Amino acid sequence: MKKVIAINGSPRKKGNTVTLLEKALEGAKSLGAETEMIHLYDLKYKGCTSCFSCKRKESEHWCKCAMKDDLSLVLEKVMECDVVLLGSPMYIYNITGEMQSFMERFIFMNLSYDNRSRTNLTKSINVGCIYAVGMPAEMFPRFQPMFEWQKDWAMVMNGKWEYMMSLDSYQFKDYSKYATGVMNEPHKRKVREEQFPIDCQNAYDLGRRLTE
Repeated sequence: MKKVIAINGSPRKKGNTVTLLEKALEGAKSLGAETEMIHLYDLKYKGCTSCFSCKRKESEHWCKCAMKDDLSLVLEKVMECDVVLLGSPMYIYNITGEMQSFMERFIFMNLSYDNRSRTNLTKSINVGCIYAVGMPAEMFPRFQPMFEWQKDWAMVMNGKWEYMMSLDSYQFKDYSKYATGVMNEPHKRKVREEQFPIDCQNAYDLGRRLTE
């Protein structure tokens, strides 16, 4: 039985990012996979401290993160899975700080400084990235290049890599309570009603493809 783990990099447990991750897990589960969701905002941890223990020859921490905190067990679980799904909203046109810190430690401990393939990993882990973004679709092409770099680090995991975006997110239950004059609430509601179900189906399909 394949193992699929979703890593939620959003502070919300019932928001757009989690909804999409849940759909991706449903897709994996439809093929008989064992699934789990982990919420990074429940954990206390830091990003990589550049100690290089994971690169030290004949070290007990070879290809393992030497830091001991709430992320230690999560990294062990992820290294045992077949598919990892990384979900994050966009904050200031980037992933959340919690997701960035997770990725630093997850990727760097497997990154090789010693061979041309740039990986020390001997197995394959498929990686799916799911992003919920508040910006409208017409703005996204300007920022898309910054997500393409993830192809490089995802290759360290030796598996397939896919990402999907859910744009123009509906962010508030009641827009009248917030200063959101630059946003068109009727338009965002329409996107929520018409496009978000399509995004959910795309997330489901992504989960299935990476699990197959």
